[in-house]
Amino acid sequence: MKINVLTLFPRYFETFTSESIIGKAIQRGDISVNIINFRDFSQNKHQKVDDYVYGGGPGLLLQIQPVVDALEKVGGIKIALSPQGKKFDQNIAKKLAKESEITLLCGHYEGFDQRIIDNFIDFELSLGDFVLTGGEIAAMAIIDAISRLQPNVINPNSLDNETFNNFLLDYPQYSRPANFRGLLVPEVLISGNHKEIESWRQKQREINTQKKRPDLWEKYIKFKEKK
Repeated sequence: MKINVLTLFPRYFETFTSESIIGKAIQRGDISVNIINFRDFSQNKHQKVDDYVYGGGPGLLLQIQPVVDALEKVGGIKIALSPQGKKFDQNIAKKLAKESEITLLCGHYEGFDQRIIDNFIDFELSLGDFVLTGGEIAAMAIIDAISRLQPNVINPNSLDNETFNNFLLDYPQYSRPANFRGLLVPEVLISGNHKEIESWRQKQREINTQKKRPDLWEKYIKFKEKK
């Protein structure tokens, strides 16, 4: 899978693309991340990419020319990262993970000239109902979420019971020691009875979801009724 990122701040991504699971996936060739500075496409002699807003208003707006020229050099679905976008979730991650190429456009300042969004972008995505200083953090979150769904990046067995699968949160997990200052690991987990362990884990997923995310719990109930 090829992921293009259009940004004014390429150095944001240096550590992200060289460390841990994402870095290893890139080294193996499971994914490729192409970081593009759209300032390089500016026709202004000072490489300016922003200007004042028509009609007045605070701050500066990203201009159409350098952004569009950069977008036209890359392929795949083109996604602008914006607080006005649809909220990113695991279902969207799964859909994007099936694409061979996507392009993420990182905003900054007061955002984009609206003509970019209306004519050169397929859709907008948001991490949630809050505002960031730019789209870079959102881009990294999306890259991480979709990269780990690619073949060979994560052990497929680890993906089966993850949080949000079938609208359920994950079950509690424990490691050694079994007794730490009187805090005990649930006995069923050290019983060796795999059937009981699976039953316990499913029950805990349901309890967790109902308690922490009633919105997901409602979706889970509807999902079960349709099965």
